[in-house]
Amino acid sequence: VQLQASGGGLVQAGGSLRLSCVMSGRTLNQYAMGWFRQAPEKEREFVAVINRGGGITEYADHVKGRFTISRRNADNSVYLQMNSLKPEDTAVYYCAGYYQRLYYAQPTTSPDQYGNWGQGTLVTVSS
Repeated sequence: VQLQASGGGLVQAGGSLRLSCVMSGRTLNQYAMGWFRQAPEKEREFVAVINRGGGITEYADHVKGRFTISRRNADNSVYLQMNSLKPEDTAVYYCAGYYQRLYYAQPTTSPDQYGNWGQGTLVTVSS
């Protein structure tokens, strides 16, 4: 499985970006997918997750109401729409996935459960 993330860049505070992640080598609809991020000198942290079926999502408290995760299985892609960006959102953003046996199950937010990771895309928010 390969995951290719894109869409990062430099944006002013209050602006928006849309990250994309394309899976190759497997069918996306077998995987729960998440976005994580890592800021300089900080631990990797959970941002958002979506289950196989797309009907269950979870968000970290600090992005709720601003970020939206979605998926389009037909395109083998998952997205992260980021609005009202803040300087503290500056980080490398990673998409990740794990095989989820049950289509409608609750996805996990623990990065340890994700066996497949993309290379990351840098988001920089200027003040």
